[in-house]
Amino acid sequence: MSLTHTFRSLVAGALLLGGALGAAQADEISVTQWGTSLYGAPYAVAMEEGLFEKAGVDITSIIGSGGGGTTVRNMLASDTPYGEVAIAAALAAQRQGLDVVIVNTGTRTVAEASLVTMPDSPVKSLKDLDGKKVAVTSPKGVSEMLLLMALKAEGVDAAKVERIASGGYVNGLTMLEKGAVDAAVLIEPLSISRADRYRTVASYAKILPPMTTSVGITTRDFAKKNPDKLKAIIAGRAAGVEAIYADPKKAGEIVAKAFKLEPALAEKAVDNMIAPHMWSTGAFDTAELDRTVEGLRLIGQVTGPVDWSKLLDPSFLPASLKAAK
Repeated sequence: MSLTHTFRSLVAGALLLGGALGAAQADEISVTQWGTSLYGAPYAVAMEEGLFEKAGVDITSIIGSGGGGTTVRNMLASDTPYGEVAIAAALAAQRQGLDVVIVNTGTRTVAEASLVTMPDSPVKSLKDLDGKKVAVTSPKGVSEMLLLMALKAEGVDAAKVERIASGGYVNGLTMLEKGAVDAAVLIEPLSISRADRYRTVASYAKILPPMTTSVGITTRDFAKKNPDKLKAIIAGRAAGVEAIYADPKKAGEIVAKAFKLEPALAEKAVDNMIAPHMWSTGAFDTAELDRTVEGLRLIGQVTGPVDWSKLLDPSFLPASLKAAK
């Protein structure tokens, strides 16, 4: 074999090895409502600031979805099966016998959600919804759950409030503007961009206590075979959360870039979530988990008891976060 041929073979081998290593190091994970809600803010910050790499994993991109089972399916189909999903989706996946386990808490407030009406509407409070129509995004979805929880907290008979499935937040607002409903559910940052068009009937964070709204899940098989990578993902996200609280303005700039939002809108949306402490660094709080389950019972998504000891695995959290409340 000639020296030239040997050199070419070595170069080709090195390129193949480098490509294989690059492919092995690059990971893509799933996050519900990526690009449209604030669930994904810690991931955007962690990627932009190199916090995932510092933790020991290279997250290159996020697989987004409209939420629910779609995010779970995306997660299961990924080479790196980790995803942040609504807690309802996580519990549904486990009821269906899927091999998933909850490994960290994502978000823990409903501060981004509200109920609005038209400026000249006679609806001034939740008590005024008796006999009225309200647009929710979908039957038995989170928007209906929060509405029912708020009605219950305010002593309003939910049976006297007709819920209309709109198919989406913008669709519900269109129904509201055309007079098809008396109020509609809304979420940030959409609520900020349309603040001058509607009047807020209820800000759910002022009515409902903190509750776990999203969680990180993976498969038990992946957790068993890749504990270090899973720990790195959770640690990188936690670092992203800490970076948001340390510098909300910079986090807003990053979210604006990642989600293709107006910078001022993104910065205000992030800033609005600082006081209610929307993002958890990952630790479990069973009281906040239980509150969400009670809401899921109102929409029939949970019927039997929930044994958290069989569903949660805190062993992949940073040491300071492992003890659940």
